Amino acid sequence: MVGLAVVTGGGRGIGAAISRRLAHDGYRVLLTYHNNSQAAEEVIAELKEEQHDCFAAKVDCGDASEVMVLADHPWVKRGVDVLVLNHGMYERAPASELSPEAMARTMAVNFTGAFLVWKALSAHLVDDARIVAIGSQLGIKGSSHGADYSASKGALHAWARSLALDVAPTGQRVNVVAPGPIDTAIVGDDSPEERERRMQGIPMGRLGTPDEVAGVVSFLVGADSSYLTGAVVHVNGGLYHP
Repeated sequence: MVGLAVVTGGGRGIGAAISRRLAHDGYRVLLTYHNNSQAAEEVIAELKEEQHDCFAAKVDCGDASEVMVLADHPWVKRGVDVLVLNHGMYERAPASELSPEAMARTMAVNFTGAFLVWKALSAHLVDDARIVAIGSQLGIKGSSHGADYSASKGALHAWARSLALDVAPTGQRVNVVAPGPIDTAIVGDDSPEERERRMQGIPMGRLGTPDEVAGVVSFLVGADSSYLTGAVVHVNGGLYHP
């Protein structure tokens, strides 16, 4: 056992792949979910069948009072070795059609929620804790159909890189993974034609997989990345590099 990994939004998509990978790496996994309890419990059942220690907690990461539930969990009180800030929401709409309420909610969940989780758990992070924020290439290049999402991920990138500077003297490391097009529910509504067009724009000619993102997270929390902090690692098949 190499310690505790907390994975927000760890019950489906990229988060589920990260939860599985870190469990297979030897971590006890505490994952959070918001609404989809069935998906989260399926991940937990699978990991328990494989004899991994894991637990799912229902948490709205945009709600400070709910986030404090994590800090009271007995596993957390014994120390958090890895914190993966993966939760998020993405409701597509043209920038011109965004309401102030929609912008505020997306920022509250995707950006402020990451801060709230980190703040609640900060007293329980071990001296060499590894923190990984799951951002997005859209947080750098923008999006005509998701300005709120892009803004929230851009803020997340900036905050995580600033946090890396702040905590570096303590031995803690903070990095960002910025996925490009990954084969998850976000692109699940694409028609075959839309999917083909999406893949044609990617130099590697295909979508990425959640497991490929999870592999990068595994590297970032492992010993082989011990001198890497404050980085934004792009996982996008060559589609975009700033």
